[in-house]
Amino acid sequence: MNSELKNIIISHKNAGFHKKLRTLRTKVINASQLSEENLAVMRKIVADVRCNGERAVAQYTEKFDGVELTPEQFRVSAEDLKKAHSQIDKELLAAIKKSLANVKRYQTEIFAGKNKICSNGTGVKYTPIEKVGVCVPGASAPLPSTVIMTVVPAQVAGVKKISVISPPRHNGSIHPAILAVCYELGLENIYRIGGVQGVAALAYGTPSIENVDMIVGPGNQWVQAAKREVFGKVGIDSIAGPSEVLIIAGDTANADFVAADMLSQAEHAPGSAVLFTTSQELGEAVLVELQKQLLLIDKTGETFKCLESYGRIVVFENMDQAIQEADNFAAEHLQVVCGDKSREIAEKIKNAGAIFIGPYTPVATGDYFAGPSHTLPTGTSARFSSPLSSNDFVKSTSVIEYTEKMLKAASDDIIKLAKTEGLTAHANSVKIRTGN
Repeated sequence: MNSELKNIIISHKNAGFHKKLRTLRTKVINASQLSEENLAVMRKIVADVRCNGERAVAQYTEKFDGVELTPEQFRVSAEDLKKAHSQIDKELLAAIKKSLANVKRYQTEIFAGKNKICSNGTGVKYTPIEKVGVCVPGASAPLPSTVIMTVVPAQVAGVKKISVISPPRHNGSIHPAILAVCYELGLENIYRIGGVQGVAALAYGTPSIENVDMIVGPGNQWVQAAKREVFGKVGIDSIAGPSEVLIIAGDTANADFVAADMLSQAEHAPGSAVLFTTSQELGEAVLVELQKQLLLIDKTGETFKCLESYGRIVVFENMDQAIQEADNFAAEHLQVVCGDKSREIAEKIKNAGAIFIGPYTPVATGDYFAGPSHTLPTGTSARFSSPLSSNDFVKSTSVIEYTEKMLKAASDDIIKLAKTEGLTAHANSVKIRTGN
C-alpha cells in the first residue's frame, strides 16, 4: 500500500505539474457522467414511466431494488412514520432536533424571499414553489441528514407540499431513521421508490404520486442524469457529482487532522480528497497519516482505491499559486487551515461551495449540524452556482405599475423602441392610451 499511495504526491518541482492538476480536475468532473449507452437506458426508463406510470415504476423498483410493490404500497403510511419516530434512539433524536434547529435558524437568517417595492413603479413579488420533491439516496447506511438539509430550507421558504422518495433497501422499505426525521418535520408524502423511476414519477406524476414543480437532493450518476433529463418539465437544484474536499494547509497544520478530513470524503467512494500546501514536510506527514488511518476505518479497500484515483497531495511553490489553483478546482468543500492567516486566505477564494476555516471546523460540521445546507455545487460548478438554501425555493415575479402620468412621460421612448423592432401593435398599445 505504501509505495502505491506515495504516487498521490505531486510537486511544483516535478515535470508536467500543471498537466497533472488538469488531469485530476477532469477525472473528478467525469466521475459523475454516465456513458452514452447508459444514458440511453436512463432515457428509456424516464419515457417508460412517463407513458406507463405506476406499472413502470413498480417494474423498475423490482428490477433494480429487488422489492415487489404494488402502487398502493409506494406511500409510507402515517402509522409507519409514527412508529419509526417513537422507536428511534433518544440520543439520536435529540441530536436530530438540535441539527434541525440550527438549520432552521441559519436558513431563516439568510432568507431574502420577501416582496419588495423598487423605484419608478416597479417591484418584485416572491412566491414559494408550490410542490417540491426530495431524493434521499438508499445507501447501505441511512442518510437522515439529507432530509434535514433539503426539507428545512424548503419549509423556511414556505413550500407547502413536499414529497420524499427513497429506494426500499431496508427490509423492503425506507430506513426508520429517515422516516423518523420525516415525521419530525411533519411530512406526509413519503414514497419507497427511488432511482431514475422515482425521479420520473415525481416529474410526471402518477395516480398515487403527485407531480412536483422542483426536484432536489443527491443520488448516484443515474439519479443525477435523470434530474438533468426532466429539467425543463421541473426545476432542479443541481447535478451533483462525487463528494469533494480541497484542503489548503500551511506548515503548522496538524497532519493527523488533515488526513482524517481527506479520508472523510474519500470514503464516499467515489469522493475526491485533495491537499494543497507549500510544505513538502506536511505533505509527507499527511501521507504517513493517511496510511495509518486507512487501517482504522470500515471501508479501507474502497477508500484506498478512491485516494489513488481522486486523491492528491499537491506541493506548491507559494500560497498565491495554491489559491489560484483552488479557484480553478472550485471545490464543493474547501478547508483552510493556515493558522492566523486562515481567514485572510479564505477571503481570497472566489470559487467554493462551502468554506471551512480553521483546524476545528471539519466538513462534518457542515454535513450535519452548523446550519448551511450540505447540498453543494460539485465538479467545479461552484464557479457559477451556490449551495442549496431557502432562497432557492422561491421564485420571483417582476411587478410593474405605471400611472397615466408615468406612461405619458415614457410613451415616446417606448413607441420609438417598439417601432424600431417592427412591432407596431406594441407601439399602438401605448399610443391608444396616451394619444401620442
